[in-house]
Amino acid sequence: MGGLTSAAGVVGFLSEPDPELQIFALRKLNEQIDTLWTEVAGSVGEIEALYEDPSFPERELAALVAAKVYYNLQEYNESMVFALGAGKLFDLDHEGEFEDTIISKCVDTYIALSGTAPPSNSSQPPAQLTTAFPSVTNGASSTSASLASPTTPFSQSTLPSKSLLSRQESSTFDPSLQAGGSLAVLPTSVASQSSVQRQLNDIINQLFERCYREGRYRQVVGIAVEARKLDVLRRTILRASEDEKRESKPVDADTIGRGEELMEYVLEICMEVVQEHGLRNELLRLILGLLHEIPSPDYFSIARCIVYLNDDSLASEILSLLVKKGDSKSLAIAYQIAFDFYDNSTQKFLKKVREELPASPDVPTSQSKDTEDAMEDANGENAQETDRLLQEPSDTSGDPGPSIQGSAERREPLSLEAAKAFDSIREILQGTKSIELDLEFLYRNNHTDTSILNKIKDSLEARNSIFHTAVTLANAFMHAGTTNDKFFRDNLEWLGKAVNWSKFTATAALGVIHRGNLGQGQKLLDPYLPKDTITGSNIGSAYSQGGSLYALGLIYANHETLALDVIREHFKKATEEVVQHGGALGLGVAGMATGDQGIYEDLKNVLYQDSALNGEAVGIAMGLIMLGTGNIKALEDMIQYAHDTQHEKIVRGLALGMALIMYGRQEGADELVSGLLDDPDSILRYGGIQTLALAYCGTGSNKAVRKLLHVAVSDVSDDVRRVAVMSLGFILFRKPNSVPRMVELLSESYNPHVRYGAAMALGISCAGTGLDEAIDLLEPMIKDPTDFVRQGALIALSMIMVQQNEAMNPKVGTIRKTLQKAIGDRHEDAMTKFGSALSMGIIDAGGRNCTISLQTQTGNLNMAGIVGMTVFTQYWYWFPLTHFLSLSFTPTSVVGLDQDLEVPSFKFHSATRPSLFDYPPEQETKTEDAPEKIKTAVLSTTAQAKRRAQKKEKQQRHESMDIDQTPTTPKISHIGDKMETDEPAAKTEEDKEGEKQDGTKKEGDEAKDSPAQSEGLRKKMEKEKVGYSLENMSRVLPAQLKFLSFPDGRYEPVKKPTGGVILLTDTTPSETKVLMELKARKNTKPAAAPETLQDRVTAAFNQQDTASGRVPESGGAAEAVGVLTALDEDAEGGEEAPLPNEFDYQSDEPQGEE
Repeated sequence: MGGLTSAAGVVGFLSEPDPELQIFALRKLNEQIDTLWTEVAGSVGEIEALYEDPSFPERELAALVAAKVYYNLQEYNESMVFALGAGKLFDLDHEGEFEDTIISKCVDTYIALSGTAPPSNSSQPPAQLTTAFPSVTNGASSTSASLASPTTPFSQSTLPSKSLLSRQESSTFDPSLQAGGSLAVLPTSVASQSSVQRQLNDIINQLFERCYREGRYRQVVGIAVEARKLDVLRRTILRASEDEKRESKPVDADTIGRGEELMEYVLEICMEVVQEHGLRNELLRLILGLLHEIPSPDYFSIARCIVYLNDDSLASEILSLLVKKGDSKSLAIAYQIAFDFYDNSTQKFLKKVREELPASPDVPTSQSKDTEDAMEDANGENAQETDRLLQEPSDTSGDPGPSIQGSAERREPLSLEAAKAFDSIREILQGTKSIELDLEFLYRNNHTDTSILNKIKDSLEARNSIFHTAVTLANAFMHAGTTNDKFFRDNLEWLGKAVNWSKFTATAALGVIHRGNLGQGQKLLDPYLPKDTITGSNIGSAYSQGGSLYALGLIYANHETLALDVIREHFKKATEEVVQHGGALGLGVAGMATGDQGIYEDLKNVLYQDSALNGEAVGIAMGLIMLGTGNIKALEDMIQYAHDTQHEKIVRGLALGMALIMYGRQEGADELVSGLLDDPDSILRYGGIQTLALAYCGTGSNKAVRKLLHVAVSDVSDDVRRVAVMSLGFILFRKPNSVPRMVELLSESYNPHVRYGAAMALGISCAGTGLDEAIDLLEPMIKDPTDFVRQGALIALSMIMVQQNEAMNPKVGTIRKTLQKAIGDRHEDAMTKFGSALSMGIIDAGGRNCTISLQTQTGNLNMAGIVGMTVFTQYWYWFPLTHFLSLSFTPTSVVGLDQDLEVPSFKFHSATRPSLFDYPPEQETKTEDAPEKIKTAVLSTTAQAKRRAQKKEKQQRHESMDIDQTPTTPKISHIGDKMETDEPAAKTEEDKEGEKQDGTKKEGDEAKDSPAQSEGLRKKMEKEKVGYSLENMSRVLPAQLKFLSFPDGRYEPVKKPTGGVILLTDTTPSETKVLMELKARKNTKPAAAPETLQDRVTAAFNQQDTASGRVPESGGAAEAVGVLTALDEDAEGGEEAPLPNEFDYQSDEPQGEE
């Protein structure tokens, strides 16, 4: 029978009283509804009446026909309701657009219905700020009281609160919205009728069962997470494990089961997709419970959950459990987890874990008592950096029962082995072991090219303070953490030209160079530190004293030790504003995220002195101490004083300090952000953008991105617009590929501040990636007409190209030449030269062994790195803050330790060609790089006479000799030709070779040689053998980790290498092991403690003779003491004699004219 061409006759049967005719019509229409729906649409009311008639025998068929009619009308909500009423006639297994659309709509509705449930307690808003912000706005940013995006065209009330990007923020774009702007509004029939909801649940359950049968567990997991159905999520994970056991397939020991794989997947989306604190906490606790139920759980996944939850009691319990197992592998896992805790946690968290570990019998209790008293000063409700999860402290500690039992078990006597293991874990959690190994790695593998540094110094005039500071910063970054301060010792004359704040920055550079030198750091800086005025006069420059306190904080950065007390004591005694400035910065860096209320009060007392010089540093330090705590009292104090003071520098420091306090708080910072963005003061709006960036750093939040983009094009202040674009890098650094596309138009803005922000956003988000799309956007900005845009582009390029060689990115060579050219160009602006020098230091950071990373090796937020990058961007206003970038430098190493925490000598394998991840080649020394002397001019008549004489001499030789040969004195001819205005004569082979060595080629020649060099490098790589061995404690780039293997049968890693410290299990412990010598410890430990400057200099030279060519760490710092601590020439008496004489001379001249 042919198909129907018209539905008029069949539709007429629907009005017949005979049910059989009605059923016949429905069946015919169901078969060809896709072609006849236009004629049936007018009679859809009759079909609905048949469905609603309880006596009609084919109600489900009527519902199916009505669903298809509404589907073609694009009324998807009504179509879904009738499809649910169709019951079994709606076949989920049938493949078609109608079925797929309805299923998708059912899933969206299922998720949306779950969003109507009341939120959990953990997602309640935080305490409200009592300080009222000004209600008058400048009309530029046009911000509302909330963070609703002003760019979205949709109404807040119509958007369903179902997106995981922000559950309770209706401004978030809903991905389920259909094209054309139709909104996914729940129909009243679904929201009100329980029968429809039951049908919806039945469809969803059928869908889940089909996914189970087909092994698509991840789809069910995704729906369950979106819908907050933790029972479904738990059932899915258990079902996957049961199905795997039922199949009874042989499983390798190295492969993980389906259940474990699903838990890894849930953990991944929990940290990368879910942004609501309450839901994230619930998911993490669910995973934690499931992991404990597995016979052989993945302890590293458990540790990740504990870090995210910031649960110190669970952390101490898992470490105690592993240690008490007694076997060597469990002990190695405990040590590895302790190292992971240190890399991913705050000082406050680590301190609590150390206190809760079982104590050895011989450990005095006074120490633990002191630490308890110190911790009581901190705010108990303050959340920390890596968790960003805690909203209610009473719930995050887990069940109180296990903690109490654990404390009771700690009173049991420990065995000697267990006590030793707990002492080792405390040392690891203290951070001394990790810092010592990083210091050793950077010292051992230092590949700094000193010729580049000397080139920078020779090209920039040291008498200009900005250039002197640029060289200082380049030296500090190149030698960061290497303890090599040879450059200072070799250039004492240049160092002596530092005055005032240049001297402050140069002294602080010692802290960057010696960062992590915990054993000798304080002794190294002792000659620079402020001294008590015993004889009545304080000897030494206040700038070097302030810089030394700053340097001491950088050495012990994020490591709470006795140095913090030393800095605090000097800070409290200081009366000079410069010393207070350096002391405040040192306190903030060393006491980062400790929440120490005593230090905070000391800083606040200095702040209330209302000094612009030290007020900015104090504001930043207050934020560093309370980093991530969300301390309401501190915020109220800072907001109030920011409105009271008249100093812009103080307001700027407080604005950044408030942003640091809200680090990682996400929704908890929304009220503060709204208040700051509504403030008429542009500096506080600037701080509001920074608060938004740090609160949502690394989350990729669409809401935060929309707000930043809106402010970037609407605020009247260039500073606010600049930081708004720059902050995109902090939000999206986990998705670097998306940033170039987002800032592409902004990089071409008419406003140079917006262009600068776009450049820095690319550098921050794409740091260390070598991303081609980012480089393509930055290369044109190098030639921007505005100097500070060129500066930002060069700095961003160096961040992206850090640790890149020409095998990884062929453009790195060209970029390095561009940086060198900018430094040597006498016509270039000072700001661009400053950026170039800074970039040369960044691209070779840490002796070419460090990358810039805002996340840790295991994927967590790198608190110190993010804070360092944030404060570094303030170099725009204050150069000494540039040193904070060193906190973002992460050593790229693989350091293997055995169960005794010793460094064995062994090799591991890299399945790559050696040149792919090799160090960049050192720059060839340029012999003629210095400015050439102007040659003596030769008159044209003299040159012509010389040419005639030479020509006559040649003719005489030709007549007297049978064979032509090269003239014996070619230089005379060459000189004569060079002095002419015509083209020079052809160069000899020696000159050509010398020109190649000197590298003095034109830009066109470099462009021509670049493809040839790349081709030669490619051919060289093809000839190389794939695979080579690396010694322990070698440089391994992040991209190289996936190629590593450990073929050495003796040492096996306890987990997949992620960079940094890797614990190894010794398969043959009975054999004698060979250990690596720690050279940094040996060379930094002096034979005797010299007391005077002469003793220090003598000791430095003695060590130099016995260090096998390496310069000892204390040499440069010791010799620079006399230079840096000397009072500036204009510091004493400068106002008494020279100035009046100059005024007298100036006043006499106009009198003579009269």
